[in-house]
Amino acid sequence: MRKSLRHLPLFFAEAARPYIGGQAVLEGVMMRSPKSFVVAVRRPDGSIALREQPWNNFFTRHAIFRLPLLRGAVVLFESLWNGYVALDFSAKHAAADEANQETQSNLAIGLTMVLSLAFGLGLFVGVPHLLTWGLGQLLGRPLDTTQFAFHAIDGAIRLAIFVAYIALIARLPDIRRVFQYHGAEHKTIWAYEKGGPVDVATAARQTTLHPRCGTSFLLLVVGTSILLFSVVFPMVPRLAEGELSNTLLQMAIKLPLTFPIAGISYELQRLSARHPESALLRALTAPGLWMQRLTTRDPSEDQLEIAVLAMRRCIAYEEGKNLESREAVFPTLEAALAI
Repeated sequence: MRKSLRHLPLFFAEAARPYIGGQAVLEGVMMRSPKSFVVAVRRPDGSIALREQPWNNFFTRHAIFRLPLLRGAVVLFESLWNGYVALDFSAKHAAADEANQETQSNLAIGLTMVLSLAFGLGLFVGVPHLLTWGLGQLLGRPLDTTQFAFHAIDGAIRLAIFVAYIALIARLPDIRRVFQYHGAEHKTIWAYEKGGPVDVATAARQTTLHPRCGTSFLLLVVGTSILLFSVVFPMVPRLAEGELSNTLLQMAIKLPLTFPIAGISYELQRLSARHPESALLRALTAPGLWMQRLTTRDPSEDQLEIAVLAMRRCIAYEEGKNLESREAVFPTLEAALAI
């Protein structure tokens, strides 16, 4: 861990360049900068599919959505939407079967996102809450949401489910390749943030761990939720007579609290990026970096090529070059970089 983390402060010395973040997809990488959205995918025949467009949506046009605390929830929804669009594009081009290469409509992507979000909330919010309540009933020492112990146990169960989920899907060959592209994404972002050349050779020398990763964000969400729920729920009156009915109604209260939790977690993550010297902020982000050992793998050279292409196209947009939307397939990395 020390060998990997010793590079982290170098990014913050460079600092005045736009944030560029990303996400691994099927056989590819999505990168998003303030001015662009880019997805690059390696096709089965070795060619590269590229989708890119200027980024100027409803949220970025209105300053209110960029206010601290509020912007965290906005970024969460943007990331979900962008992630599904990128996954849909990657599935279209990573598939060996030409018959399966159909892009979903925005409506289909939206419905998929809603269903996935509902599943995620049920698994990572509803199930831990019910298990915590049931554990208290089973032990004959009922736990309720006015107690800090309830939220600490709830958070621990949520974390255990998350780790088990990651460990389980990591056994799938396709997911292991996604984790390699996740590593390629991080390495390429480091190459950019350290101010050197953004190429395969430079990216290959970087660590696969990054403090602004979504994995770190999710762990911050767990910790923030424990503290926020501990403060809010003691002020909530009893909502129903029956224990189970009251518990189910309390679970419903957690849903709107997801927005301030996301906002606070996002600000903490940004603070940790700006102030790496803070021991407290380092402690808050350390578990997320440890978790990235599960969600990232060392990429191959051809996987790094995909991440480098996506990053360099984002940089071109930031520099005001080739500001147009396109979807194209290129035979080689050099051909894609030549546009």
